[in-house]
Amino acid sequence: MPAFSHSTTSTVTAVAVPPTLRLPVIEGAFPRKRHAYWPRLQEKTRTWLLEKRLMPADKVEEYADGLCYTDLMAGYYLGAPDDVLQAIADYSAWFFVWDDRHDRDIVHRRSDAWRRLRLLLHTALDAPQDHLSHPDPLIAGFADCMVRLYAFLPESWNARFARHFHAVIEAYDREFHNRTEGVIPTVEEYLELRRLTFAHWIWTDLLELGVGCVLPDAVRKHPHYVRAALLSHEFAAWYNDLCSLPKEIAGDEVHNLGISLIKYEGLTLEEAVVEVRRRVEECITEFLEVEQGALRLADELSDGTVHGKELGAAVRICVENMRNWFSSVYWFHHESGRYMVDSWDDRSTPPYVNNEAAGEK
Repeated sequence: MPAFSHSTTSTVTAVAVPPTLRLPVIEGAFPRKRHAYWPRLQEKTRTWLLEKRLMPADKVEEYADGLCYTDLMAGYYLGAPDDVLQAIADYSAWFFVWDDRHDRDIVHRRSDAWRRLRLLLHTALDAPQDHLSHPDPLIAGFADCMVRLYAFLPESWNARFARHFHAVIEAYDREFHNRTEGVIPTVEEYLELRRLTFAHWIWTDLLELGVGCVLPDAVRKHPHYVRAALLSHEFAAWYNDLCSLPKEIAGDEVHNLGISLIKYEGLTLEEAVVEVRRRVEECITEFLEVEQGALRLADELSDGTVHGKELGAAVRICVENMRNWFSSVYWFHHESGRYMVDSWDDRSTPPYVNNEAAGEK
């Protein structure tokens, strides 16, 4: 069932949210929005996954739409030109496939395969044109994403994006070693690592593609702008932890805020769920306060000049999309087949992952 009708705004949903995961403030104060291009976006990303051989045809046919990857991005980058949103959505779909490969490499102890993949990603990030025909579909697909994303803004933005993603790759490497060695990070270690593996600053960078300009440092580093961006992604990461806890316990995960709280603060599972939920709700409350400061910044930038008016409008759209991220993430977790663990034959193996295609026996 689609998330909602073809209109860009709706507060109606047929999805039943479990009481422990339900957030009335999101359902009431964060109306759902989705880019008008979404139906075409879904179709084209599905085709892209097939063309790039990132998922087998039968998996795409059965699971791609139900995973709702395009719904997630269409609910975040509102106002973006269609080609920009398409590039972001394809990159997002690639990111989920990469995350699944990373998970399978860990589960099957493929240290050499992961090491090769990690180094190739670093190389392809800096020279994507050289990797468009790489035999590994994951590398070729990544290169395609980077060529397209790098085409929209100046080199200064590209270099910043690459710097941020190099850090994400290394964070995934730390996750690999933690999981294969059974190391549960402390709460503070986990929170720091999670900001990288959830790619907080990557998705924030991409807001600038949506508005078609590089925001000056005075804006990107402004306390209200930075805090609003961080809170929107902390909410997303911690709500993801809340929703994926059963999946990750089944898969012997060590990276989840709830798991770290249980290990290092002596909480029961039930107490950890309550604590993660409390932190999630605090993100929402603080965002509603900081959001006002970020919007005042947008107003202050609109100083009567043409440049000021354009910059102020761009910042306002970015902040509004930070708000949209809350509802997009929230409903994604209740509509995507990625989190419907109870319906899987094997709770530790997602049905949309093709083990044989990944070289497993």
